Amino acid sequence: MVAYNPLPLSPSDRKTLISSALSARDGSYSPYSNFRVGACLLTDEGEFVRGANVECASYGGAICAERTAIVKGVSEGKRRFVALAVTSDVNGMVSPCGICRQVLREFCPLEMPVLLIPSSYVEGKTPTKSATEAEGADTEDTVVETTMGELLPLSFGPEDLRKPRPGAGEGKA
Repeated sequence: MVAYNPLPLSPSDRKTLISSALSARDGSYSPYSNFRVGACLLTDEGEFVRGANVECASYGGAICAERTAIVKGVSEGKRRFVALAVTSDVNGMVSPCGICRQVLREFCPLEMPVLLIPSSYVEGKTPTKSATEAEGADTEDTVVETTMGELLPLSFGPEDLRKPRPGAGEGKA
């Protein structure tokens, strides 16, 4: 695992980010999976954007909490996020799915801190582990702190589309 030094997150922002993700979970519409997820993104302007998972009878039409938060933020003109918290109803960490990781990568720096919050979270009492410490360990009743870069190593992002492409557009016989 490649370690990324996370962007700074103040104790106040961390507390609000976590409590907002926990409360966002209450907005979940998950009658099929019964797996509620809440997420909260912090913008580079200090605003908090919440999201919850929304399911439908056509399972493929569901949207995860993380993408709900991104879509809400982006549709309101927010294009840069600096922290994320994700929680569910389980007492261990739940990490964003692959699709969410790729969508987050579009708007979030690789150094962005990501907090994976257990449902049992208690301010000031729940211990925190880094992603390296958590890998292969019991994460029940533990906050796992990671970064976008650790969640999506060797990622493909917008800057990759600007790379030179030798031979692109050349006619080949």
